[in-house]
Amino acid sequence: MKKLPKSKPRKSRKIRKTRESRQARIKKIIQKIECSKDFQCYKSKFKDLCRAQDIGLKSFLLCLEENHDCNFAIFFIDEYLCKCPLRVYIAKELKK
Repeated sequence: MKKLPKSKPRKSRKIRKTRESRQARIKKIIQKIECSKDFQCYKSKFKDLCRAQDIGLKSFLLCLEENHDCNFAIFFIDEYLCKCPLRVYIAKELKK
């Protein structure tokens, strides 16, 4: 009897798994923090994001917002940094 070649896993399954693991990670982050903006970034499916720039720090972003009325904004050497775990995750993992 002739062996059939193994089929390759579908890309859609891999993408779905990645999407599900990201969604699980996002929900875990949300459960651990209180957001003064009521998770507007998450509710808008990451379309309504505060302006921030990844500057290579593991847990911080450069905050580019003019209004720093956020419980995650911290002033450090003439700049405001964002220490929101969700925003950092979005910037580092989703590149947004």
